[in-house]
Amino acid sequence: MDPLELNRVPGINPQIPEASRIYDYTLGGTHNFEADRRAAEYLFSLLPSTPKWVRMLRTCLRTAARRMSMEGFEYWVDFGSGLPTEEHVHTVLSDARVLYSDINPLTIATAKHLLGNNPNVRYLECDLRQAGSFLQRPDVVDFLQGERRVAFGANGITVFLTAEENRRFFRALYDWAAPGSKLFTTFETKDPRLSTPQWEQFVGMFQRMGELFHLYSLPEYLDFCSPWTPDAEGVKTVREFLALPSGHITEEDREGVGVEFYAVVLEKR
Repeated sequence: MDPLELNRVPGINPQIPEASRIYDYTLGGTHNFEADRRAAEYLFSLLPSTPKWVRMLRTCLRTAARRMSMEGFEYWVDFGSGLPTEEHVHTVLSDARVLYSDINPLTIATAKHLLGNNPNVRYLECDLRQAGSFLQRPDVVDFLQGERRVAFGANGITVFLTAEENRRFFRALYDWAAPGSKLFTTFETKDPRLSTPQWEQFVGMFQRMGELFHLYSLPEYLDFCSPWTPDAEGVKTVREFLALPSGHITEEDREGVGVEFYAVVLEKR
């Protein structure tokens, strides 16, 4: 979809940057406007490694999807999905039933326009804080055909939830899911002793948009996920998860604050 077609989506204002379109631009997509590109480039000016990390996270998501497809999963439930562009889950799992969700009505409207009439893909509104109720909705149950052994995706969302909201989110998924279900998720960390003016400005942008943006330690993240447990592959840095060479992440990519991202596939045994 080009920007002219995007203009046909009800509610879109091309003059106002929107998070999902900024993310699309960061991934190299074309479903965005000049205002989105300017906002993204400002973020990149603060933390130049942002596009690199974001693209690695999307590649991790695709890698996890392929891995779980090989393990026989035919249903994927994704949270905080953003726009389903630039090789999202349904382009990897072409034969699976993929349920995307997001809290932003504008993102959902745009996504539905992009997806068209694909019968194996659905996009619904969901507040992460109400994930348990979402999974019990009749339209969700119907789309998943009553199946509860599913693969979940929760890519890049933990920084936008409080500690207690993270615990409730992961526990709600665990309580609903059947044994054998798996959950792909990622964690962003930094050295808590370090900060820079650029980092504070970066975080401040999210706060001005009304978003929480808080990083936790790796042990804290894993505690939030309990009683989910890492599968046999364990917790890895995103570089390790993607089997990239040791020099792929440079000291500059850590932005002076020790930035590190982790990826893990959790399971309900």
